[in-house]
Amino acid sequence: MGRVSDPDRPARPLHHDTEQGTTVSDSVVDQLIARSNALGADPRNTNYAGGNTSAAGSATDPVTGGPVDLLWVKGSGGDLGTLTEDGLAVLRLDRLRALVDVYPGEEREDEMVAAFDHCLFGKGGAAPSIDTAMHGLVRAAHVDHLHPDSGIALATAADGERLTRECFGDRVVWVPWRRPGFQLGLDIARIAEENPNAIGAVLGGHGITTWAQTSEQCRANSLEVIRTAETFLAEQGRPAPFGPVLEGHEALPEAERRERAAALAPVIRGLASTDHPQIGHFTDTEEVLDFLARAEHPRLAALGTSCPDHFLRTKVRPLVLDLPATAPLERVGERLRELHEAYRTEYRAYYDRHATADSPALRGADPAIVLVPGVGMFSFGKDAKTARVAGEFYVNAINVMRGAEAVSTYRPIEESEKFRIEYWALEEAKLRRLPAPKPLAGRVAFVTGAASGIGKAIATRLAAEGACVVVSDLDADQAAKAAAEIGGADTAVGVGCDVADGDAVSAALRTAALAFGGVDLVVNNAGLSISKPLLETTERDWDLQHDVMAKGSFLVSREAARLMIDQNMGGDIVYIASKNAVFAGPKNIAYSAVKADQAHQVRLLAAELGEYGVRVNGVNPDGVVRGSGIFAGGWGAQRAKVYGVPESELGAFYAKRTLLGREVLPEHVANAVFALTAGELSHTTGLHVPVDGGVPAAFLR
Repeated sequence: MGRVSDPDRPARPLHHDTEQGTTVSDSVVDQLIARSNALGADPRNTNYAGGNTSAAGSATDPVTGGPVDLLWVKGSGGDLGTLTEDGLAVLRLDRLRALVDVYPGEEREDEMVAAFDHCLFGKGGAAPSIDTAMHGLVRAAHVDHLHPDSGIALATAADGERLTRECFGDRVVWVPWRRPGFQLGLDIARIAEENPNAIGAVLGGHGITTWAQTSEQCRANSLEVIRTAETFLAEQGRPAPFGPVLEGHEALPEAERRERAAALAPVIRGLASTDHPQIGHFTDTEEVLDFLARAEHPRLAALGTSCPDHFLRTKVRPLVLDLPATAPLERVGERLRELHEAYRTEYRAYYDRHATADSPALRGADPAIVLVPGVGMFSFGKDAKTARVAGEFYVNAINVMRGAEAVSTYRPIEESEKFRIEYWALEEAKLRRLPAPKPLAGRVAFVTGAASGIGKAIATRLAAEGACVVVSDLDADQAAKAAAEIGGADTAVGVGCDVADGDAVSAALRTAALAFGGVDLVVNNAGLSISKPLLETTERDWDLQHDVMAKGSFLVSREAARLMIDQNMGGDIVYIASKNAVFAGPKNIAYSAVKADQAHQVRLLAAELGEYGVRVNGVNPDGVVRGSGIFAGGWGAQRAKVYGVPESELGAFYAKRTLLGREVLPEHVANAVFALTAGELSHTTGLHVPVDGGVPAAFLR
């Protein structure tokens, strides 16, 4: 039935694939990529990194010179919307299909994943996924396996088999739940052969699979199944499937909602990070708020998600706050702590109920999803992308529950089956293949004055070492531009902030809490410099200098400390002070005095915040001319005049007077901040690190 070696099939144009060392069909691979990208670009079709697609075709074997039938299938962990040829696994169809003869049965089917390696063609491309058998055993040249909300709604309905028949007739068949693997591939292949009129299947508790002899028709079949299911749910579904509005759980007005979310975010993030540091993400979309406002949300949330792609990212079930939207924040915090302890106890019991001697160790008992009625959803992960995607998956789950409840009753797969997948040896192996986390992974940094110069160098270095970074600057547009240059929204966000304005500082840190869940690492870098002798220094000069650096550092440290204490995760505060905090430079009263103020704030806060695990240290740079916003803003000309050198030679002048004779650049200051915060100096607080090339007069005594 439609084998790619069919002699009646027209020949395909071939091109040379230099990496594989062979010739392959242009149309097969190109059409597969185009189909995958088109399907993956629409979230109604499948979730991020969910599902897989394949195409079979002929190529010339470079060893024999004869034709060989191949299967190109999306590799493990890839995303359809961004799939490229490098993300495809390439296998010989004859060897893949021959595995049927050595299949040892369902009890040992995990062994078949390793067997796929013996079917690879050439270097094989990406690692084959667990679903490879589904694609290779179905006797069609093109196969799609997707996780659309509408399809999973039918798949998780209590009477899903009847609804599938009612919705599709004989064009789509029902496949009872079976864990992904070789046996599922055999089941779908058999059903496809027994139902020649069928274009696809609804996989109980899981998703959909479609097939066709051309890529274009396969895509059309997938869209037909998805859109038909959407229409069926819309036309046949009852109104208000989540029940009536639950009094006191309605969505708060947006401004109030987001202010409350910012206040709760560090508390919730700290709880979710009990076992491992987590980055947070906040979602308050209409789907989430409506779900939490309805009477049935506690029952449905307790049932958990069903599709394996969902619960692998959202955990078996969320933590749900059981208080009205306007409950006092202090009481909310208390209740969240109680619920978190109960969640951890139940999760450990869930593990103990199903774990066997061969099960991987418990990975952590904290929730990945926390639902707060009237406010929204907090999702967590090892980085911002993982946290965001976990939230997206739970929105998918809400849509699934709505669809299933609209036409039936939501019934996810059994808890024992969820455990088998969550603690699957194959999933554990996938996790072990991930690269080691970077030193600052799981941490959120807030850097002031970070749109240029030293601040931007610091923000860039912290992001490169794995931190999520909030780029704060007086100029909001420049802050946004710098954040975009450092990375996307999962890496850095920009915020405008006048550090001398307490309200602006509070608002900026609320932005950090909503963006990433809180703050762990603060760098007080914002500053300016007015270089004048005593008699020429005005009262305004003095006030401006102290407002920005002394008062500004105090305000930022105070508001950040509130978040860090709420998180209960410790933290770092770093002051970018100066050599002038110690050295009495000429004609520089306002700047040097305020730097001394900052230097002593380091000592005072180190003494006060140590009990919370918050370390406070300083960096004392000097002579950072190239790349410095302060020097470019007139300070360089002033200091050059004081020292009697051309401004263009000021950096070299500073370098010559140091012990090392080296010019200091913004990147060198960033290096010191990283050294203080990356973990190797975990027992160091109250320290000032000179980054000045060696100025004896500024040695700390």
